[in-house]
Amino acid sequence: MTESVLVAYGSTNGSTARIAEAVAAALRKEGLTADTAPAGTVTDVTPYDGVVLGGGLYAGRWHKDARRFARRHRRSLAERPLWLFSSGPLDTSAAERDVPPVPGVRRTGDRLDARGHVTFGGCLEEGAKGRVARMILRGGRGGDFRDFAAVERWAAGVARELSGDRRAR
Repeated sequence: MTESVLVAYGSTNGSTARIAEAVAAALRKEGLTADTAPAGTVTDVTPYDGVVLGGGLYAGRWHKDARRFARRHRRSLAERPLWLFSSGPLDTSAAERDVPPVPGVRRTGDRLDARGHVTFGGCLEEGAKGRVARMILRGGRGGDFRDFAAVERWAAGVARELSGDRRAR
């Protein structure tokens, strides 16, 4: 039986969505079935054997759609393996060291017994929505700090853990 994984995400300008797509692609490469969906559109997680939930970080908080997804599906999420990711640092910090989850994401992970969390670098480029995003760009602090090789390595670890669960049953 092939494990089926949902990769849900909260993203305003598409950067986190692109990371979610890369996670799903890496899971597929490892032999799993993986679907991606904006967190706000998911109505049911029960068809999936595992879930990866990601959200962009904005002013130290996870994207509202990721937060709402975690609350709305908390019972189902507590019954299956769950991994979390954040995206957002607009610098090289996520590539240089492990960036711990912000407090709200840490609490979500603790409540739902998430198996892991990782923070990936973010991306903010010209044309981004939002007043704060435009201010950051005007201040010269934008750019693309995503490390897709790191995303693939992390997702491969998720796949190995899920596959190990299947063998242990």
